[in-house]
Amino acid sequence: MRIRVVTVEREYGSGGAIIARRLAERLGWKLWDEELTAEIARVAQVDKRVAASCDERVDSLLYRLFKVYARGSYERALPLGEARPFDTDRMFSMLERVIRDVSSRGPCVIVGRGSTYFLRDRPDAFHAFVYAAVDEKLRRIQSIGKSEKEARQLIDEIDRDRAAFIRHYFNSDWPHRPLYHVMLNSKLGDEYVIEALLHQITSVEKFAPREAARA
Repeated sequence: MRIRVVTVEREYGSGGAIIARRLAERLGWKLWDEELTAEIARVAQVDKRVAASCDERVDSLLYRLFKVYARGSYERALPLGEARPFDTDRMFSMLERVIRDVSSRGPCVIVGRGSTYFLRDRPDAFHAFVYAAVDEKLRRIQSIGKSEKEARQLIDEIDRDRAAFIRHYFNSDWPHRPLYHVMLNSKLGDEYVIEALLHQITSVEKFAPREAARA
């Protein structure tokens, strides 16, 4: 069985998005991170330039949870058009459709956005979770210009909101450990995580049961 899709879920500040990008480069595969946000905007027929004004809106709790969870990397949010509002149920349905579509186009790496849950039954998908200790996450977030206070607040709020999003839409814990093939600590270094992922992907391809290959 050949792996054709890798999903990378991550704790905020763990560097999972950067690791996913470098993994995609090593594999020569398409990366769906910011590009996925652009694809969602295209399908929703909204202009990405409205994203900044949306960040300033006072949203309902579920709308805010969705927007936070949809972030592909630091300070990135799913753009939504003011002229054609979507509630979270419609956005959730659109997100699932787009993820299933892009994952069928060819080998790819998808960052977050519930992709692990949407593709959990796909036999040729490999699911990874990247985490880190608080001091490592603080270091990474502060390296992009955030203060320690801001970094701590982001770590607490964003992962709490991601967990609430998954609990609401999938009735599941976040992270739900049985979904992942591997969970890796990024404090060991990005290159270590990438090499470990490549090794694990190869191992899954080699040792996967024949039943999975026929699925």
